[in-house]
Amino acid sequence: MLARLSIQNYAIIDELEIEFSNKLNIITGETGAGKSIIVGALGLILGTRADSAALVNKAKKCVIEGVFNTGNKKAVTSFLKENELDADDEIVVRREIATNGKSRAFINDTPVNLSQLQQLSFMLVDLHLQFDTLEVGESDFQREVVDALAGNADLLEEYQLVFRKWQFVTKECDELKNQKQQFDKEADYNRFQFIELDEAAFKENELEEIDAELKLLSNSEGIKEALGKVYFELSESESPVPQQLKVLVNQLAAYSTYHPQLPELLQRLTSVQLELQDIAGDVDRISSTINFDLEKIEQLNERLSLGYKLQKKHGVNSSADLLALHKELEEKLQAVLNIDNAIQQKEKEANSLFTKATEIAKKLSAKRTKQVNPLEENVNELLSQVGMPNAKLKVEIKVATLNIAGTDTIEFLFDANRSGQFQPVRKVASGGELSRLMLSIKSLVAASIDLPSLIFDEIDTGISGEAAKQVGIIMKDLAANRQVICITHQPQIAGKADAHFFVYKEIVNDAVKTNIRKLSTDERITTIAKMLSGEKPTAAAMENAREMLMN
Repeated sequence: MLARLSIQNYAIIDELEIEFSNKLNIITGETGAGKSIIVGALGLILGTRADSAALVNKAKKCVIEGVFNTGNKKAVTSFLKENELDADDEIVVRREIATNGKSRAFINDTPVNLSQLQQLSFMLVDLHLQFDTLEVGESDFQREVVDALAGNADLLEEYQLVFRKWQFVTKECDELKNQKQQFDKEADYNRFQFIELDEAAFKENELEEIDAELKLLSNSEGIKEALGKVYFELSESESPVPQQLKVLVNQLAAYSTYHPQLPELLQRLTSVQLELQDIAGDVDRISSTINFDLEKIEQLNERLSLGYKLQKKHGVNSSADLLALHKELEEKLQAVLNIDNAIQQKEKEANSLFTKATEIAKKLSAKRTKQVNPLEENVNELLSQVGMPNAKLKVEIKVATLNIAGTDTIEFLFDANRSGQFQPVRKVASGGELSRLMLSIKSLVAASIDLPSLIFDEIDTGISGEAAKQVGIIMKDLAANRQVICITHQPQIAGKADAHFFVYKEIVNDAVKTNIRKLSTDERITTIAKMLSGEKPTAAAMENAREMLMN
């Protein structure tokens, strides 16, 4: 509910503050006193576009602030959490218009954009302006009304869970089919590439090892010749190097006792001699393994040429890259084999969910259809009470394709003058008719839908007497469990208020300003009497006003 509304420097309002009742609040005042200005200011904190023309005093900014008590409403709490706003039972919504015309919005002192402000406002306030296209003409609202009366909340929630899952699985199935089409386009090419790599059958690091072996074989003759020379000098020459070292060792050994460092030197020479003998053996062994093999060189060149060709073709640089590509192609070909089975599984799951959703949708349709006649009868009776005896509402339900709300298209049709020509409400009903139609409908579903605060601007246009009294009674009943704010010219409606506010103009510093005050019981009697008989109410009008208030 809207607990408090504060307005500063908006149009001819200098500064005012209103503390509303949580039940029926009535706002009255002379024509032109500024009632619509207050509604316009309220609209700003509900997300309407700001206009710098509203700033009469250009020296300071305009500030409109509303304090709402949410009563832990789930939708509001979820919205605050999703938008990382402070969650509390009390929400402060503020709109500021700077002197340059730029506006800013705040929720609990946190800056928000206009879209966020509008989203929140829909959960907090239901504002009905006489010349607006009201939500009564919108299909979603019409369906919600029928569902509320049919008690479809739990069944609809179950249906929507199944429907969304069906949508999700259907999307997955479509994606698989698109993937299959892509696979089919690429399958032949992938298969050719795979077979090519599979027949090549390269092993890990094979190309790198072939390259090294080719370098060895290509230089085998030179290597073998060099090794032969080394071996000859170490083992087969007239004076092999190890043998020369042995002679030198023997010569030096005769004098080893005469110098302390000679034994160590002899040991080192002996080690070198033995090492050279071992080296000679290794040189001979290595030389025996190296042979120039032209046939093998040709084979390796062919293998390496194939590898380089495949590397260039696929834009890779190593044996490992070719092996990775081979594995990737194998997986793609395997996926082609597996995807048909996956599509069949998804289609089966989607069909099962579609069948289940259709069955639940039929139950929803049956319950909705059952409510059509009672809804038409009750609304038409209420329309007669509120001064529209010739107006009729007709509810039309047509079969539609499966959607988030079921398989029904619900349309409220309206005939204002018993012409027998029913047209969609949004096309034929006037502002006043729409307001009273909305009031009638919402009074029926108030117990079933968690309605926000309801604000009606001049719902009484074109009615008086008993019809106005009935509108007041309906509003009073509607306000029993939620806040209703109504701007009216009708004393019969004003008499039903739990809180009566009077809008008036006053001259402050030679300027006309709009102000508002909450009326006491005696002031209410006088104000209602003036609404009945004029500026100077008669005794009968005063008594009539007192009776309206007491009843």
